[in-house]
Amino acid sequence: MRIGLLTREFPPEVYGGAGVHVEFLVPRLRALVDVDVHAFGAPRSGEGVHSHEPAPGLEHANQALRTLSADLSIAGAVDGVDLVHSHTWYANFAGHLAKVLYGIPHVVTAHSLEPRRPWKAEQLGGGYRLSSWVEKTCYEAADAVIAVSSGMRADVLDCYPELDPDRVKVVRNGIDSAAYHPVTEDDALRHYGVDPDRPIVVFVGRITRQKGVGHLIAAAHQIDPAAQLVLCAGAPDTPEIAKETRAAVSELAAARAGVIWIQKMLQPAEVRQLLSHATVFVCPSVYEPLGIVNLEAMACGTAVVASDVGGIPEVVAEGDTGLLVHYDASDESAFRVGLADKVNDLLADPDRARRMGVAGRERAEREFSWASAAERTVEVYRSVMDRP
Repeated sequence: MRIGLLTREFPPEVYGGAGVHVEFLVPRLRALVDVDVHAFGAPRSGEGVHSHEPAPGLEHANQALRTLSADLSIAGAVDGVDLVHSHTWYANFAGHLAKVLYGIPHVVTAHSLEPRRPWKAEQLGGGYRLSSWVEKTCYEAADAVIAVSSGMRADVLDCYPELDPDRVKVVRNGIDSAAYHPVTEDDALRHYGVDPDRPIVVFVGRITRQKGVGHLIAAAHQIDPAAQLVLCAGAPDTPEIAKETRAAVSELAAARAGVIWIQKMLQPAEVRQLLSHATVFVCPSVYEPLGIVNLEAMACGTAVVASDVGGIPEVVAEGDTGLLVHYDASDESAFRVGLADKVNDLLADPDRARRMGVAGRERAEREFSWASAAERTVEVYRSVMDRP
């Protein structure tokens, strides 16, 4: 079986959870089936990896149109594969075109849903209406939709009720516990001005409405001032949210010491150090289909405080590997108070935080394997290939 795997992100151009998913899934899939990767971006080395860029002449066009032009290139390049498997709306249209053009099955992995991310209109303008149309069209026509959590499956069926529930399968994200593990080195911490001998609260994520970093910054006014707050947060979606975040961080830093904002994408070794030395990792997302970043923290032996949205409760075991905070969009102030309270609970009881970290590492190794995810993904491929 020869698979055309279609994705916006692929190493070395990886910046989000979908890119991490594809990066770690592909090698495991290749142990089971033949995989050709078709990705956006500059030319890459490596056998079976093909790069596609937006069509020339569209440099100043809406980003959604540029995306669709790259999809046309991908669709033209996948002739001869047995099945296409697309990741995110950016690549879904290429998969849909290949299905129509070549008469082959199209499998979609749902990493997020446009109807659940209305703030994307800030970033894409009218392109958000276009991306929403693409997603709806491709999901409803797909031979199978893979959801990365049970919560995500429920969201898919809620947003797209025309879908046959039997075609929506759950294959949870994994974690490479060899790539993410506890470490003792602390040179990266010291480089960024973090004191490894003081309590550390860490956030890692993009500056976007979805990740809830604004809620954490607001909550941090009530977090124990003896703890350092390390924000590994960059790549703002829009100039407006970048400005908001700068102002909020400045206000926080004026009110308390120990605020460290790292505004760039860190190397994996640096992330491992920060996670390993953190007393608490915080995930304040307001929307999260699964949340690979929580698995990364758990694999590094760190307790997690997270919102209870989407697939997060399927990752963070309440009271065992971390603490969950209820998120209600109608009462965001209560959410912020809850974040501060739960973080303070663990800062006040570091032994409990350490026990949660140990349990988190064990859970990540035991229940979230990329090899298992690849096996279940191939089962989905076979099910649609065998369908009359």
